[in-house]
Amino acid sequence: MTYCVAFLLEKGLVFASDSRTNAGVDYISTYSKMHVFQPAADRLFVLMAAGNLGTTQAVLNRIRRDLDRESPPPPTKEDGAAVPDLRSARYLFEAADYVGQLSVAVQRQYAISLRETGATGEASFILGGQIGEERHGLYLIYPQGNAVMATKETPFLQIGESKYGKPPLDYVGHPDLSLEDAARLCLVSQIVTRRSNLTVGPPFEIALVPANERRVSRRLKLEKDDSQVVRSMEIWARNMKEAIAKLPRFSWEEDPL
Repeated sequence: MTYCVAFLLEKGLVFASDSRTNAGVDYISTYSKMHVFQPAADRLFVLMAAGNLGTTQAVLNRIRRDLDRESPPPPTKEDGAAVPDLRSARYLFEAADYVGQLSVAVQRQYAISLRETGATGEASFILGGQIGEERHGLYLIYPQGNAVMATKETPFLQIGESKYGKPPLDYVGHPDLSLEDAARLCLVSQIVTRRSNLTVGPPFEIALVPANERRVSRRLKLEKDDSQVVRSMEIWARNMKEAIAKLPRFSWEEDPL
């Protein structure tokens, strides 16, 4: 399993992912889940992946193949309509559609053999970035190929083992955070998820993309013993303990018999 989260802010985008993948308790390895594509100066994409590692790697390889071709033939929908790739897409939703169609095609290619072994080829993605003067944005791409976008009311998107890291985002996160504060919040979300689920683990990767700059301004890779990870974990835990002490007393404590 894995865990990836991305935040849509007024000032840009923040991405965070772990790097753990496993095929059982006796086979745990490390793979980057965060990938940056800049096929032209007017566009930037950050893609994070969760799910079947074979599917996610095949999708990434097909994206790179299409970018390497002089005139890449984009995938087509079932109705025969062409799907623009990362180089030709005019809108971010078209790029999300392209990644979704690639994912569906890979899953179908191996569906029978995977089903025979009781496995699934499903994968999900978060795609964020900016094309030209279009506003920056985020999309969560489901295994079925369709996608939903982040909004001001729902500014963060998660894939993978998302439930443990959601409460900090729900309580503290909002679109007006600075890129740095949102990055700290996403790191905390990664840390508390790792604390509760061993299938999520470091190195943690963080990327910041300022609005209208179409570039990654900061990218970090933090190991489990990195001082920023250790201090963030210690400070978050200490503040949780202090909060417990400040919670209202029960009635029987305030007015004992």
